[in-house]
Amino acid sequence: MKKIILATLLLSMSLFAEFKSIEVKEFKKLQKEGLPVIDIRTEGEWKETGIIEGAKKITFFSEKGQPLLADWFFEVGHLIKDKKTPFIIYCAHASRSKALGEGLMQMGFENVYELKGGIENGWIKAGEKVLKEEKPSKK
Repeated sequence: MKKIILATLLLSMSLFAEFKSIEVKEFKKLQKEGLPVIDIRTEGEWKETGIIEGAKKITFFSEKGQPLLADWFFEVGHLIKDKKTPFIIYCAHASRSKALGEGLMQMGFENVYELKGGIENGWIKAGEKVLKEEKPSKK
């Protein structure tokens, strides 16, 4: 019985073994190495705050906070070819990306990283630049 409990504990710990919150410095290193980066925020957030250069905009939640599972996994499937492929996700403050990352790990994804503090409390606070869409000029 003790062996079963120990095996169960070790297995459950290994499910979360590679989900990591990473600092900006490590984020930049992994992105430079070619890890895909996914911005899971809403379209309104992208327009308001901007995005990290090189990130793919694939929103996970609707404006009302509802998960868009089918759409998100369809889009991500073009970028992440299998559950072993490492990738980085981020949101505004890391609460949504942390929840999503843990869920992905439970689904069998093995190498999920999230930007600690998100784009606002991690990236921007560290003085890093974001890309903003140019607003059309009024004539």
